[in-house]
Amino acid sequence: MSTDLLGELKQRYHQFSKSQRRIADYILEHYSKAAYLTAARLGQQAQVSESTVVRFAFELGYDGYPALQAALQETVRSKLTSLQRMEVAEKRQEEGEPVLDQVLNKDVEQIYRTLEQTDRAAFAGAVESIHQAKTVYLLASGSAAFLAGFLNFYFRLVLPNVRLIQSASASELFEQILRVGKGDIVIGISFPRYSKKTVNALRYARKNGAQVVAITDSEFSPLAAQADYLLLARSDMVSFADSLVAPLSLINALIAAVGQRRQEETRRVFDRLEEIWAEYDVYAKAEESDGI
Repeated sequence: MSTDLLGELKQRYHQFSKSQRRIADYILEHYSKAAYLTAARLGQQAQVSESTVVRFAFELGYDGYPALQAALQETVRSKLTSLQRMEVAEKRQEEGEPVLDQVLNKDVEQIYRTLEQTDRAAFAGAVESIHQAKTVYLLASGSAAFLAGFLNFYFRLVLPNVRLIQSASASELFEQILRVGKGDIVIGISFPRYSKKTVNALRYARKNGAQVVAITDSEFSPLAAQADYLLLARSDMVSFADSLVAPLSLINALIAAVGQRRQEETRRVFDRLEEIWAEYDVYAKAEESDGI
């Protein structure tokens, strides 16, 4: 089974039967729509039977139509522009369902799916490697950058050497990770459409002996090939905006686990911070806020 589904359909096209070609034709021409059709509905669109669609999925090496559909949906997430994603989301919206319900229900579903697919061994390995690392580098761009910022905020409280890589250009990025090497760990975060800068930075880090944690949405993500520890979080689209609720939840778990691994140091840090906050009157009490 190829990770490039559309490429495989084109490559094997002349090996397909007449009915299978109808299915392939429809998918190649309308993959953004086909990804969210049932087997029966796809069969109607391609003018073949539902059973033919199911057999076609097996022919491609999938365990069944749901697996083929999942691969199509991964293709949609990685290939569509923001405008195209918006159009697909509009087609998917159930008639009469409020946007609020649709978005929040989808986010809840993504968290459950993330919990089900999380590799516990990879998660534990990532936590231990972060705990032991000389320097922890955090890499992300686009909408995923705020996830790296959130991770940076808490990691800097409990880890001795954390670097958030922020750059507007690829050259600046490599300047900031120039000395990455053995004993370091690089955490790269990217979701469709995947950032080439992040992928290339992880490739460089691994080449120079650093360990790599990839936080992304799929084993087919270009980040996955560079990862020593692959942490998957669902990031489906409900609109033109990326849904990063599940990735944030996974990152929150990573922060909690690293904090627990460094429990004594974390306790000392927050005890000291509480003293400083009290001494310098950092936080206003509720009754002093005047409702603002």
